[in-house]
Order: sequence, then structure tokens, then C-alpha cells
Amino acid sequence: MNIAVTRLPGKETADAARCRAYGHTCYAVSPLRADISHSLVSRFVESVEQNRYDCLFFTSALPAQIIAPRLSRWPRVVAIGPRTAETLRHFGIESEVLPRYYSSAFVPFLGEWIQGKRIGIPRADVPNPGLIGAIIKAGGIPEEVRVYSLIPTGEKLDLEEAQAVLFTSAMSFERAIWKRRNGLLLIAIGESTASAMCKAGVAPSVIGDGSLDGTLRALNSFLADNPGRTGVP
Repeated sequence: MNIAVTRLPGKETADAARCRAYGHTCYAVSPLRADISHSLVSRFVESVEQNRYDCLFFTSALPAQIIAPRLSRWPRVVAIGPRTAETLRHFGIESEVLPRYYSSAFVPFLGEWIQGKRIGIPRADVPNPGLIGAIIKAGGIPEEVRVYSLIPTGEKLDLEEAQAVLFTSAMSFERAIWKRRNGLLLIAIGESTASAMCKAGVAPSVIGDGSLDGTLRALNSFLADNPGRTGVP
């Protein structure tokens, strides 16, 4: 299948190879762009260098890519998923990966260790009260630094050549400008994205595990169970 994948401009570099490994082609469509706050990035890096945090939690690959090359030291590091961990590893930082690629898995993953620990979270300017509340309830001290904003591009997604569209976050779906058509297979990268789609009355046919590889495996399972079916009516 030829899959349109929602990505921030310039952040789709590894997608083509991953899709090919599962027998598909893909191209990027961008409902959002990132506006990085360099002053907040510098503030966060300085805090890490001053040993302010007991743990860093990277919730996506973008803040990892922005911050990791500027660090000379770091505490315990947790990545939300394999792509984020791969980005950190590229800059020499080994991280632990959550067993489920959702922020809701963070506190259960750390368990009792989190009590009294200060958690540094560089992330997008998108509220996540569930994560912050869970850390506080477990006795941790969360410190979010919203190092970038996600700005709608205002451009209609180019889906003319696509047999499927893969939404990689709830916000990329909610802010996307697009038109559903017969034969276009709808894919959510994970449960949160699928929930946002269902809430809007656009139920995906395929739901991944929060990672691109897991989503492509789910897609192939769907296609194996539905021979000849490449889309939805």
C-alpha cells in the first residue's frame, strides 16, 4: 500500500525504509509544524547539567533530537518508544523504553522508585494532565518544560496518491484538513489517536501499538484477514 503518514516537516526520514520492510511505500503529509523555544531548550539543558532531575522522560523523538546533542551528563532516562530511544542512542544516550508506548505507562514502569524523584519532561505545548497527575499521585515531582509548540500548517493533506492515511497522534488528526473518500484505509498509530478519531466519528480500521513498526504489523495482519480489501467504504 502507499501510505500517507502525518509527520512534522523534516521528521519523516526513517519512515520510507520502515514501510519498505513491511512491503509498503509511504510519503509524509504535515498537518502541523514545530515552533521551538530555544530559550526554554537552553533552560532545560542547564537544569540537566546542574543535576536538577533524577529522571528524564522523553515523550517523542523531537525533543530528544533537540536536547540530546547538548547534554554532557544525564540521570536515568526513559523513552516513550523505540524511535525516541533510537534518537537518544544516536547521540550516545542509552534509555529505558516503556513496555507500552504511551505516557500512561510511565508511572507504573517506574513503580515505587518514583517517590520523591524530580522528573524532567521536555515536551510539546500540549497539556497532559493525566501524566502530571499520575506522577504527583505516585509521590514524584514533575517538571514539564514545553520546549516547542505545534502549529497547524493550514494545508490540506495531499491524499490523492494514498491508499491509506496513518495519523501519528491525536493532535495530527484533530488539526488535519482532509477529506475522507471511498477506498482510503484509516490507520491510528495507537489507542489515544484512535480514541480521538472515534470521538469525531471516524473510526480507524487499523490501530497500532504506538510505534510505526507495530502499526505496520497491525496493518499487515488486517490485510491478511481481509484479502483484497485495501480501504473502507
